[in-house]
Amino acid sequence: MARRTPTIAAALAVSAALLLTACGGSSDDASKDKIKGADEGTKSPSASASSSTANGRPDVSVPSDLHLNFTFDKPADAAKAAAVDDAENYIRALKHGIVKQNPNDPAYQFYSGPVAARYAKSQIQAWMKGGWTPTGTDRYFDAQADSIGKSKSVLVTFCRNQTKSYSKSVKTGKINYVGESPDSYQKYSLLMAPSKAGSNVWKTQQIEVQGRVKECQG
Repeated sequence: MARRTPTIAAALAVSAALLLTACGGSSDDASKDKIKGADEGTKSPSASASSSTANGRPDVSVPSDLHLNFTFDKPADAAKAAAVDDAENYIRALKHGIVKQNPNDPAYQFYSGPVAARYAKSQIQAWMKGGWTPTGTDRYFDAQADSIGKSKSVLVTFCRNQTKSYSKSVKTGKINYVGESPDSYQKYSLLMAPSKAGSNVWKTQQIEVQGRVKECQG
């Protein structure tokens, strides 16, 4: 698969589009991302006590029947590498919240700015409303990280192949198998920023999900 090589100008354009939609949530033509009321409110939910790992970060583990497969080549630049790492952690935290069926799960709040937190919450609520939890293999790959102008923000983009990722009924355990389709391939754009000066934690500020992306078919 040919590697994407966006210019900084393109990265800035995407960033500007994300910032302009800060009050409107995110888009995904493929599945549960268009949620009524997802753009309501202006603040992320208040974090509460949660189990954490030895480094003080929240637990983002998922059950053994759900495989989150991230095959990212980490950038040589330390800041960009940290941004990519925590973009991955944001996705893991979102899945953790869905599995826990907790729309106020502290894990995703730890890795989110206000807009990204609303997106995560809306996703968890959608899965809960349907009575589903994820299972199977969810593959994320071909990550890129681009600095945004003179700011400390980094735009992280990557592909998703959810061909072998399915929904499972929380109540019955029955798996809803869906075959491969153009909706199986998505592209994620996450605008990342360090949480505070000197911190090694990067938070997702904005997120955009594009569905039916041919360049991600790989």
